[in-house]
Amino acid sequence: MSVEVNQLISYLDELLDSNNIKDFCPNGLQIEGCSKINKIVTGVTASEALIDAAIENKADAILVHHGYFWKGESDPITGMKKRRIAKLLKHDINLIAYHLPIDVHFEFGNNIQLAKKLSITNVKPFPGIKPKGIVMQGELPTGTTANKLAKLIKLNLLREPLVNAVRDEDIRTVAWCTGGGQSYIDVVANAGIDAFITGEASEQTIHSSREQNIDFFAAGHHATERYGVQRLGEHLEEQFDLDVSFIDIHNPV
Repeated sequence: MSVEVNQLISYLDELLDSNNIKDFCPNGLQIEGCSKINKIVTGVTASEALIDAAIENKADAILVHHGYFWKGESDPITGMKKRRIAKLLKHDINLIAYHLPIDVHFEFGNNIQLAKKLSITNVKPFPGIKPKGIVMQGELPTGTTANKLAKLIKLNLLREPLVNAVRDEDIRTVAWCTGGGQSYIDVVANAGIDAFITGEASEQTIHSSREQNIDFFAAGHHATERYGVQRLGEHLEEQFDLDVSFIDIHNPV
């Protein structure tokens, strides 16, 4: 079965409420390809390696979390950008990207999918931070040590996390933001949360962890953001009877 590109984009825009989320890049259709879609490849980032995989799989569209045309990036279409876009245009492949809308969605978002991976319960958006759901909070089923939580992260995300454990007590409450969310540690610590999980760490993050007595876990930007776009692709496969496959391009960051 196939679906018109405009129909698919309209469906995704409404599903993800993308028009009401202020972002750092355009959400939706970024590069136009063929008018009908039968096969979709999903992935975290629209890298050249993912494009090559989509070409090999004869995909009509690529759906990603990290697309193109970010605020502050260089405008000229040269070098790496030219090679990527040229391949998409040559093979008539649509590039569809949703950034923050995929992070925050309460069913298909990166944050909610990470909670499921780590068996976090009583999940809810952390108050006062926009867009709603960019930082989440919840509880572990039973109190656990930082070492045990690190092992759980490694087991489920297939990546060794960077850990800064500073507390003597078990972890019961946790907050998280997938990807590059390390700057939220201060507001989370101020709320008395036991641990904060994100994808990356900055130099100052460790000092915040130490001085505010909050355990910190950097589980990888890529590793924490695999699951939203993958689950969204599965939904599209069910909704439109499309051929959808997730391709994980390895990235150690």
